[in-house]
Amino acid sequence: MVILLLALLAAVCPVLALPTIEAKGSKLFTSDGAQFYLKGIAYQLTPDDPLADTSQCKLDSALMKTLGANSIRVYHVEPQLDHDGCMSAFSDAGIYAWIDLGSYTGKNTPLYGGNPQWTKSKYQAYQKVMDTFHDYDNVAGFFVGNEMLTTGPDSKAAPFYKAAARDMKAYRDKKSYRKIPIGYSAADITALRPNLQNYMACGSNSSEALDFYSLNAYSWCGDSSYEQSGYNMLQLNASDYNIPIFMSETGCNLVKPRNFDDQSALFGPDMADSWSGSVVYEWIEETNNYGIVSYGAPADPTATGDGVYEGYTRTGTPTPISPDFENLSSQWATLSPKGVSADAYTPTISPPACPAFTSGMWEMSGNVPLPTIGAKGTDYTTALPSASADGSGTSTSASSAASSTRASSIAVSRRNMESFWPKVGKWTREHPAAWYGLVVAGFFIMGVVVV
Repeated sequence: MVILLLALLAAVCPVLALPTIEAKGSKLFTSDGAQFYLKGIAYQLTPDDPLADTSQCKLDSALMKTLGANSIRVYHVEPQLDHDGCMSAFSDAGIYAWIDLGSYTGKNTPLYGGNPQWTKSKYQAYQKVMDTFHDYDNVAGFFVGNEMLTTGPDSKAAPFYKAAARDMKAYRDKKSYRKIPIGYSAADITALRPNLQNYMACGSNSSEALDFYSLNAYSWCGDSSYEQSGYNMLQLNASDYNIPIFMSETGCNLVKPRNFDDQSALFGPDMADSWSGSVVYEWIEETNNYGIVSYGAPADPTATGDGVYEGYTRTGTPTPISPDFENLSSQWATLSPKGVSADAYTPTISPPACPAFTSGMWEMSGNVPLPTIGAKGTDYTTALPSASADGSGTSTSASSAASSTRASSIAVSRRNMESFWPKVGKWTREHPAAWYGLVVAGFFIMGVVVV
């Protein structure tokens, strides 16, 4: 009888294959108390949901385990599909999923087409994703947006993302789901740094702040260094940050092969106390040349058929691309920061001050009221104060703020252009060598003119 009861319990109660992930202070921890660092890979084989093909997930997760990955970042899922097989496959490989709540195409994100909005339909779309994935123990976190704020004037849309996080946290808690961390993935834009980062965590009401913040940064290229890449400045901005921060994309490909030396900095003594790891871009090789695996030789760009998209086969057995795959695996194999146990850690860092108004760079002042569900465009943004009125910030000038910014590397310049003009950015990704040549030629011409 006892054996029968145990068998029935096993059938109806899911086994906790992996400890869950939670945010505490400025760090991430597993439910068994160990500090967690992401060793992640961006995983989006096609614009379709990559977590709905069990056979493919089993093949990919097995090789990711060999790589040393413990996380994947997924940009688009379709909540109506069955994800049990894929989530189980990744769980068996010790891999967590960090999932965007919005659509890969941007249709369900709070900022779309340049018009900030947080509507009921978008809120409901986010709910469907959370409802579908909350019960998987290896869901580590949700993103409310990715790289949607790319200029100083875009800062007026930041409250929409913060509102999305607030409302999704409230929905999570109302439904008694576990406290899966909710955050935002930001483009590394000089004009917005560190104002956006600080804004997403500022304020005395923790229910309105993000659970984590992440950055897509491509400034460490080839044989760069902690100082040359600007990672020292990223660390300076993160050293007193009160919520977890990690790289949600990294892996500059302007210099081939990639050596992934930035991982030594992120997981080493310079940054590991402040940063919670990184996600390398990306798993599959395609036109942009960021992949570390392929599924066969490139196909004709006009070819269509099973598993072929935009000239690349995207199904089947993944094959490591040498030496990039081995280089990343070797880096991660030697990098295992011990961190601190959850029981021994008491958060002491206070939220940052909400950024002050800076014309052309940060066009809000202090801790502005967040929009409610249904808010759209200028109905909200035109009501924002342009200078401090509540004592929470002090207006500054763009010239004084600009004097404190550092010179960006060629890689950051390319990423910033990508954010300003998506079509130009797509070309730079697909033709990195040509882009590099144009930048170098530009500097040469500028030098000639100056002389």
